[in-house]
Amino acid sequence: MNNIHPLAVVDPEAKIGDGNVIGPFCVIDKNVVIGDNNKFLNNVTIHFGARIGNGNEFFPGASISTKPQDLKFQGEVTTCEIGDNNSIRENVTISRGTASKGKTVIGNGNLLMENMHVGHDCVIGNGCIIGNSTKFAGEVIVDDYAIISATCLFHQFLHVGGYIMFQGGSRTSQDIPPYVIAGKEPVRYAGVNLIGLRRRGFPNEVIEAIHDAYRIIYSQGILKDGVAEARAKYPDCKEVEYICSFIENSKRGVIR
Repeated sequence: MNNIHPLAVVDPEAKIGDGNVIGPFCVIDKNVVIGDNNKFLNNVTIHFGARIGNGNEFFPGASISTKPQDLKFQGEVTTCEIGDNNSIRENVTISRGTASKGKTVIGNGNLLMENMHVGHDCVIGNGCIIGNSTKFAGEVIVDDYAIISATCLFHQFLHVGGYIMFQGGSRTSQDIPPYVIAGKEPVRYAGVNLIGLRRRGFPNEVIEAIHDAYRIIYSQGILKDGVAEARAKYPDCKEVEYICSFIENSKRGVIR
């Protein structure tokens, strides 16, 4: 059974699972699908096109599946898909997709802190922590377990690698490769995220391989030469392969 406050507004076309708590002054639009055991505190708005999994908590002022802030958007039917067990804090805004990709995706177990924004067609992985007032423009991809501090700005079409630590107040128009600490002005590579990797249970030999791979890659004047050398030295290390593939597939270039 759902617990829906009498001051909440729920469209009769919305599909809602079981065990949800919907607080006062919440608004649930039509063409919304909600799973089980979610909690919507007061003044949460769930717009057209939202697809929400199980066990999420939405704090006051959150606005989910908003109309994209993109002048090319022509009212096409798109979605905003949110997985399970996310904590979406006060005044977070998440836009739904456009014709470009059709959906914005938030994975599982993420913490999106107060007043941050996820633009249209973004894809956020699992286990990410994103700080207060950080903003993602459209079509940004963030891989699993990235930690992004407060008041950071990300250009559209960026790719942020997994297990990174991004310094508060930073902004970037280039991709952030996996496993690194990045920051300063302009943003640059500041070493491997050693503490984060140890906390996530990476063995010492893997951390050493990651560190050595970046030493090789960044010591070369041409990145592709460094990538080839690192791959040849660590042919069986999937973490080094992730780094090399990430750099090879970067469309905006990676930080140095």
